[in-house]
Amino acid sequence: MSGSGPFQDKPALAAESLTLSRGERVLVRDLSFAAGPGEYVEVRGGNGSGKTTLLRALAGFVRPRSGAVRFANVEEPALALHYLGHANGLKPGATVSAHLRYWCALLGGGSAAGDISTIASFGLIKQAELPARVLSQGQARRLALSRLDVAHRPIWLLDEPASGLDADGRAMFAAFVDAHREKGGVVIAAVHEPLGPAPSQTLTVGA
Repeated sequence: MSGSGPFQDKPALAAESLTLSRGERVLVRDLSFAAGPGEYVEVRGGNGSGKTTLLRALAGFVRPRSGAVRFANVEEPALALHYLGHANGLKPGATVSAHLRYWCALLGGGSAAGDISTIASFGLIKQAELPARVLSQGQARRLALSRLDVAHRPIWLLDEPASGLDADGRAMFAAFVDAHREKGGVVIAAVHEPLGPAPSQTLTVGA
């Protein structure tokens, strides 16, 4: 899982005096932090506090009111990031294996022959040829998360990644995150409750 080797370029990102708003409402004010290789940053806050907005700003989807997002040792940020929102983004009629083939082509993850190993790693081998519409909530979330394994990208921005997972699914994903960190990857996740791995730092927004 999680690619074929360590990230040699030591990727990092930083927020510098970041202020974010939704309409006229300021959600995040003057936030600064940095995350380097192997770090897991946990983002906490209530509903509507700005957790998702922060992740989207780090991904380049939201323009800050002020401040900036900087990357180090990343040639092209758009190709170095995996952004996974709280919605699964699945096509109801497409099978599990079809989703993996699509993401492989979209994200440039290499040969689709790796689909089976990824599907097996996420505990979906028995569901490989089932359409997404018949998957349980936990299985659908596992499938959504499996796209992180399709392309070897160093920075993960995750919005409630463990939502819908049972205890086994949460343990599986915690190990997946730890493996990514051991290779020098960066993980920033918005969570309501601990994801499992010990965070390098915790940010609280909307407080």
